Amino acid sequence: MTSSNTTRGAATWALLSLAVGSFGIGMTEFVVMGLLPDIAESLLPALWSDSPEDAIARAGWLITAYALGVVIGAPTIAGSVAKYPRHRVMVVLALALTVFNALTFLLPSFETVLASRLLAGLPHGAYFGIGALVAADVLGPGKRAQGVAFVLTGLTIANVVGVPLGTFLGQQVGWRAAFVVVAAIFALATLLIWMFVPAHPGDPGRTLRAELGVFRIGQVWFTLAFGAIGFGGFFACYSYIAPVITEVAGSPEWVVPIILVLMGLGMTAGNLVGGRLADGDLVRTLLGGLGVLIVVQISLALTAQWIGALALFVFLVGFASAALSPAIQTRLMDVAADNQSIAAALNHSALNIGNALGAALGGLVIGAGLGFTAPIWVGASLAAAGLVIAIVSVVVERRRVPVLR
Repeated sequence: MTSSNTTRGAATWALLSLAVGSFGIGMTEFVVMGLLPDIAESLLPALWSDSPEDAIARAGWLITAYALGVVIGAPTIAGSVAKYPRHRVMVVLALALTVFNALTFLLPSFETVLASRLLAGLPHGAYFGIGALVAADVLGPGKRAQGVAFVLTGLTIANVVGVPLGTFLGQQVGWRAAFVVVAAIFALATLLIWMFVPAHPGDPGRTLRAELGVFRIGQVWFTLAFGAIGFGGFFACYSYIAPVITEVAGSPEWVVPIILVLMGLGMTAGNLVGGRLADGDLVRTLLGGLGVLIVVQISLALTAQWIGALALFVFLVGFASAALSPAIQTRLMDVAADNQSIAAALNHSALNIGNALGAALGGLVIGAGLGFTAPIWVGASLAAAGLVIAIVSVVVERRRVPVLR
C-alpha cells in the first residue's frame, strides 16, 4: 500500500534514496568503533605509546562528540524546519552531512577531528526524523513502523557492508580513507533525494516554539528516557567491541570486520522484524526487546573469551537493539500529538544520548582498569534500567487510558 499521491515504483525509489543517506549515517556513526585503536594511535601518538588503553578511552570521545551533535541538532533543526517542504529539507540535510563528514578526513588533529564529529552529528536526527515522516506517508496507514524501518534499513545494512568494509579499508590504508567513502555516499544520497523524493509539504503554521511544546507531554519524557538509557546499553557494548575481539578473545585484527558483519546482520534482521512486531503490538516489542538485550549482553560478557560464543552473542545484541529502534520511533510519534517533526527526530536524540552515555561509561570503566568486558556489563545494567522506565511508562499510561496503542 502507498499513499494516494505516490505510485508503488515512485515510492520505492523515494525510500531507496532516503535509505542511501541512512546507509551513510550508519557508516559514519559506527565505523569509528571498529577503527578506534587505529584512530587512537594516529591522533594520540604520545598517549598511545604510554598507555594504549588510555588512548582508546580518549578516542572514545569522538563517539561521544558525534552523539552530542545528534542530541543538539535533532530537536533544534527538526523544529526549526517543520514549516518547510520536507523533500527540500532532506536535500539540504544530505548536503550538510556530505560537507561535515569531509571535514573528518581533512582536518589534522584530534581536537579538530573531534569538532568535525560534533558537526557531522547535527543533521543526523533531523534526517532520520523527517525521513521517517516522509516514509510513513509514502507507505500509507497501518504500515508506519514498517516505513520507519525501511528508512532505517540503510543504517542496518551499513553495519553489514559499510562498517566492516570501512573498517578493513581503514586498517589497510589509514582510518581517514573510510571517511572519504562516507562523504562520497552522502554526495550520492544528496543527488538521489533531489531526483526521486517527491514533493512533500511541511506545515507552514509550525514554529520551533510550537514544536517545543512536545516537551510538555509526560509520555514523551518517559519514551526519551527508556530510549536513551536502554540504548545506552547497546552503545556501551558496541563502542569497545574491537578490543574485546582482539584482547579478550585473543583474535587477530582481521577478525574485527567479520564480527562487525555479524553485528550488522543481526541489526538488519532485527530492524525488519521489529518494524513488523511494532505494527502488531508496540508495547510488547518495546518491553521484550529490552529484556532480550539484557540477557544477550550478560551472555556476551560471560563468554567473550571464546570467539564462537562472542560471534553468536554479538549477532543477538545487534538483533535485539535494532528491533527496538522502529518501536521507539513509532512510540514517540504516537505520544507526541501534533508535534510530529520534532518527535520523529527526538528518537535519534534519545538514541544518541544513549550513544554518548554508553561510550563515556564504557571508557570510564576501561580507564579504571576493569578490563575490556566491563563496558558489556555496563551495557546490561543500562538496558535493565531502561526496561524499568519502560514498564513504569506503560503502567502510568494504562492507569489513564484503558488501551495503549
